[in-house]
Amino acid sequence: MVKFLVIRFSAIGDIVLTTPVIRCLKQQVDDAEVHFLVKKQYMSVVENNPYIDKIHVFDYNFKELMPQLRDEFFDYIIDLQHNLRSSRIKNKLKVIDFSFNKLNVEKWLLVNFNWNRLPDIHIVDRYLATTKVFDVENDNKGLDYFIPAKDEVDFKDKSLKVDLSSVEPNKYLALVIGAKHNTKKMPVEKIISICKKINAPVFLLGGPEDADAGEQITKAVVGDNKIIINTCGKFNLNQSASLVKQAGCILTHDTGLMHIAAAFHKTIISVWGNTIPQFGMTPYLPNPDSEIMEVNGLKCRPCTKIGFRICPKKHFNCMNQIDEQKIVNKINSIFFK
Repeated sequence: MVKFLVIRFSAIGDIVLTTPVIRCLKQQVDDAEVHFLVKKQYMSVVENNPYIDKIHVFDYNFKELMPQLRDEFFDYIIDLQHNLRSSRIKNKLKVIDFSFNKLNVEKWLLVNFNWNRLPDIHIVDRYLATTKVFDVENDNKGLDYFIPAKDEVDFKDKSLKVDLSSVEPNKYLALVIGAKHNTKKMPVEKIISICKKINAPVFLLGGPEDADAGEQITKAVVGDNKIIINTCGKFNLNQSASLVKQAGCILTHDTGLMHIAAAFHKTIISVWGNTIPQFGMTPYLPNPDSEIMEVNGLKCRPCTKIGFRICPKKHFNCMNQIDEQKIVNKINSIFFK
């Protein structure tokens, strides 16, 4: 037996992007046993993954965690988090480890001086590079996301918190309105304008923190005899993933549900604000009809590798100047070929 500990504490999208590493280790290394270390709030992302033999919970309590990990007698650590906390774990376990290159210097140069020294390599392939010593190869099957049967959403289920019975699977747009940082999100007014021009039913997806914005969008659009349903905060992550899985098309910001949509090989229209595709975290092997929407040529972009609460320049041109008609035309072309 060859025992691996794969480390990726957070967050949703980043964890989904590690799934090719998990699958390829399990399937390509003889007698591999794969363990995964993750924060408790993100367990649902991996708890149904059949390629993981055991999940360990990271809750910042090293005093309790380390004895549990030592008792496993790992042969190797695959560190896909690569930060101070994962380094502390590696130093205490004292087994052979392999860490992915975060390219922080290259990202810093791009953000601060607009010097692009980043290699044209997706983060999934950088993750997989940590396993090359084991002769692991990319199987090109893309990302994985496994939804438990209890969370598969049946549109005819009358016990749901929202009535979906008026819409058929694969006949609606899943519009992900949320993101962790505001500078990754289109303004509500722009989302409203886009929804009014879309000739297909729309499901708004997001967490509880997006519920008010979802209501604002719904009230502004529904008067035009459009079918628009606000599901924000009414479904858990796996149920939202089920809505993504059953959608005909996904319109999303750079966020976790974007990567979940890629795992289902959906057609994805991804909208990019302060972050850029060159960071290597675009939808991985989605439907070939997918498209990236962004404003090219802005000197202030990217202003950060993650995101801000408000635009540092105050104009927010990276989202305000997004060509919404191009988005609308793309979506309508998918539903009405």
